[in-house]
Amino acid sequence: MRPEPGAQPAAAGPRASHADRDRVTGLLKAAFVQGRLDRDEFDARIGQALASRTCAELAAATAGIPAGLTAALPRRRPARARRRIPFNTAVTGGACMAGLVNGGMVAALLIRSPVAVALFVVFAVIGTILAIGAMIAAP
Repeated sequence: MRPEPGAQPAAAGPRASHADRDRVTGLLKAAFVQGRLDRDEFDARIGQALASRTCAELAAATAGIPAGLTAALPRRRPARARRRIPFNTAVTGGACMAGLVNGGMVAALLIRSPVAVALFVVFAVIGTILAIGAMIAAP
């Protein structure tokens, strides 16, 4: 029986996953950094690893390289996810800020003190900036 045109031949061995390819490229990078591979060989092996479909093809890309190299490389710390404020909370905070600003304005004017008015303006500006920032950061 002849295979159909465009059909893929049966794979020899288990298929390689993205994690397998990532592990192999990490191993090849470690070998390159340590001087075990020159630039041309590194490029060829990386290309072979990225094109590999099976674990056997990945093993061929790492032939002659000790498997313990990646343990010696420092790991990058994962980036911390920024905590997001829900939009409803941000809008509610902004509305509360508007109410406090109006109440503070009335209190500062009733006291008739220039210091109270100046403090009110400073706190109102800071609060407004924080409220706008919370709404911008909200998902």
